[in-house]
Amino acid sequence: QVQLVESGGGLVQVGDSLRLSCTVSGLASDYYVIGWIRQAPGKEREGVSCISSADAPAYYRDSVKGRFTISRDNDKNMVYLQMNGLKPDDTATYYCGASYRAVPAPGWEAAMDYWGKGTLVTVSS
Repeated sequence: QVQLVESGGGLVQVGDSLRLSCTVSGLASDYYVIGWIRQAPGKEREGVSCISSADAPAYYRDSVKGRFTISRDNDKNMVYLQMNGLKPDDTATYYCGASYRAVPAPGWEAAMDYWGKGTLVTVSS
């Protein structure tokens, strides 16, 4: 059973940084994609970034390029989302997801099969 547990959210000021962590367990394939999506109050979910177990570039939505960095530590079964230069529009609940069939390309989030419960990020101005 795939399990994902997010942590690291909190209340920060505009321009601050946060690092979200996703603890992953139960993956049963050498190929997988782990990604972060977010959902702000009253808005639809949107894919933020994802990374595959293969040697492929990570994917970022345009609004976070240059500010967010996704990374993985296979030894620790962790995926991180380093978020710098946070803006009020980044306020959302961030969810970590996993898939055996997604690719790091637009629309990747539709292929996510497993989700964590989320961690709230609030950016105050």
